[in-house]
Amino acid sequence: MSLVESLMVPLGSPAPGFALVDAVSRKTFSLESYAGKPLLVTFLSNHCPYARHVEAAYARLANEFMEKGVASVAICSNDASSYPDDAPEKLAEQAARIGMKFPYLVDDTQEVAKSYKAMCTPDFYLFDAQHKLFYRGRFDSSRPEQDTPVNGSDLRAALERLLAGQEPPEPQYPSMGCNIKWKPGNEPDYYG
Repeated sequence: MSLVESLMVPLGSPAPGFALVDAVSRKTFSLESYAGKPLLVTFLSNHCPYARHVEAAYARLANEFMEKGVASVAICSNDASSYPDDAPEKLAEQAARIGMKFPYLVDDTQEVAKSYKAMCTPDFYLFDAQHKLFYRGRFDSSRPEQDTPVNGSDLRAALERLLAGQEPPEPQYPSMGCNIKWKPGNEPDYYG
């Protein structure tokens, strides 16, 4: 397992487009599916201990804020041929296990991860209703094998500020987790 931190993409950056298939419903979802709505995009995986550490609390938080008008998608960009726990059928099992009420998209080409400059799982990107980046970084300060509670405090604060029409929270801290499992020869130039 290679641990990396997320890149801190500049706030205000536009959300890159995507059109990906949901591992559960097999329907295609795109950025345009969420036009005019704030959107939380999370790069997630089924096998990474850092993603596993926050997955249930993340699903609860995203489900809660969906009811308040913030759409959510999770995206798995890992190479499922080398990491079979990240194959679509295993992602569907993960979604059911943690109670996800939003799409879990499969980025088989890894092009969406590259366009977002995703580095790790989990990696969180919160966009406002115009799909400009409002928050990027960690879920909270907890880590696997620590006593710090998994409460999503950093992401929750950003979601609350966004809905209240306030400025983005500062400081914002990078997320940390397992590196995206790139297909051989597919590592992006920003990865490094």
